[in-house]
Amino acid sequence: MHDALPDFDLENYLPYRFTVLAARLSDELARQYKKNYGISMPEWRVLLNVGYSENPSIRDIEQRVSLEKSKVSRAAAKLEAKGLITKETDATDRRLLKLALTDQGADLLGKLIPIALSFQAEMNKVLGDQEPALQNALDLLSENLRAQTV
Repeated sequence: MHDALPDFDLENYLPYRFTVLAARLSDELARQYKKNYGISMPEWRVLLNVGYSENPSIRDIEQRVSLEKSKVSRAAAKLEAKGLITKETDATDRRLLKLALTDQGADLLGKLIPIALSFQAEMNKVLGDQEPALQNALDLLSENLRAQTV
């Protein structure tokens, strides 16, 4: 540690802790569905959003999951090549591609969701009665960020 630096407790700095923990949780979940189904983390996020949103565009997903447009586009292209999603030009804005699940994509998502729910259940078990407080804290932080960007 350099003496000229101001005091700073990195281990208790919330943005740092959130980033590290989110990456570790995402990596662990990704390991499970990559091993069993050959799906990467960006592909999982795109597939999940296509399945649980009304015909989202690449732009919609990019904003929702905080992934760069190029990563969302590549993941969507891979999912399309695997026959899991389709792309269609938006009728009102020809620049947008709307994404939809194929039957094969819906079948795969039906197999992936139980893995995600099991992962969530394990976290809930660790958190115990603290889980609602964490959910509330995350809601407060999300609302605050949304209000700042409006």
